Amino acid sequence: MWSLRLVLPLLPLLPLLPLLPLLLPLLPLLPLLPLLPLLPLLPLLLLLLPLPQQLRPLPLLLLPRLLRVTLEKEIDDLNGIHLVK
Repeated sequence: MWSLRLVLPLLPLLPLLPLLPLLLPLLPLLPLLPLLPLLPLLPLLLLLLPLPQQLRPLPLLLLPRLLRVTLEKEIDDLNGIHLVK
């Protein structure tokens, strides 16, 4: 028999019940949950991968604007491109 101590904490999750079929395919990803705080580093890790030419700007677009502009400037400096403002 279900104990109230077990059921009561789950009541706030009741509105999410219709989403259960959508969430079930994500169940195998549960072991990756501790890596979630590293998600903001994903664009930087993508920059290190050898991507095809047409996909190379993609990781930069995922970065926050300030970091993206700084990295773009650094890349331009490395390529010998100097913009005069």
